[in-house]
Amino acid sequence: MVVEIDKKSGFCFGVQNAVETAEKALLKGEKVYSLGQIVHNDQEVQRLALLGLVTINDDKFRKLRNCKVLIRAHGEPPETYMTAEENNITIIEATCPIVKRLQSHIKETWLKSRENNGQIVIFGKSGHAEGVGLLGQTLNEGILVSGPEDIEKIDLTRPVWLFAQTTMSLKEYTYFANLLRLKMIEKGISEPGKFLFVNKTICGQVSNREPHLKAFARKHDILIFVSGKESSNGKMLFSVCRSINPETYFVSSPEEIDQSWFTGKKSAGICGATSTPKWLIQKVHYHILNFTK
Repeated sequence: MVVEIDKKSGFCFGVQNAVETAEKALLKGEKVYSLGQIVHNDQEVQRLALLGLVTINDDKFRKLRNCKVLIRAHGEPPETYMTAEENNITIIEATCPIVKRLQSHIKETWLKSRENNGQIVIFGKSGHAEGVGLLGQTLNEGILVSGPEDIEKIDLTRPVWLFAQTTMSLKEYTYFANLLRLKMIEKGISEPGKFLFVNKTICGQVSNREPHLKAFARKHDILIFVSGKESSNGKMLFSVCRSINPETYFVSSPEEIDQSWFTGKKSAGICGATSTPKWLIQKVHYHILNFTK
């Protein structure tokens, strides 16, 4: 049986940078906390925990004093940095540069939009860490939307500046923007271009993986998609693969693989999310090779 690993799968730049930043801090021998899981992958979180990284939630963070806390790639709202300053917490900055620029863009746009009674609308996942950080740039005055059913949250008679969480599906974001434009026309706005300003903020590493994974999925009889169960990016890219190849299976570890899936198959592909470490993908590869020989 042919078993191929997708060469483009694995950590995106932002996550890789956060993990390397954490490792460098831990090598200094000091205790380091991570505000939230550094990456939505339990296997990688466990590996870093063995090196000494302690994952904490917001409640624990507010009680800390005189220590070091890592801000993961997803980023944080301004209030997190204010709390750190008040409690003498040293911030280890690992926010993805793309997310950091988006935060600044949203904040600047929000301040300008207030002059025109405008609205900041963010297309993202409810409760997702990156979305929380983006909304924080507007003092939580922004509107979070996840799909067509949320359009009713928006006042269609007021200007709208639309942004997307960097890990969202480009196809879904484009559909939402077009639907919003159509709703404005139905509302009587003859020139929606003067009321709706759509910003292209989905990460290229995410959007470019969609067409690549579709081509990869077509090449194989069976696809094993490796990702953490809580990964928003993982869920999205898995659905992309499954839409092309129905024989696509979601696993978080080699132990979840069922050997019967491979019966009668001649070709298998292994791929993963931007939050999936390459060492885990390699581990799945070795596991499959062992029982298909």
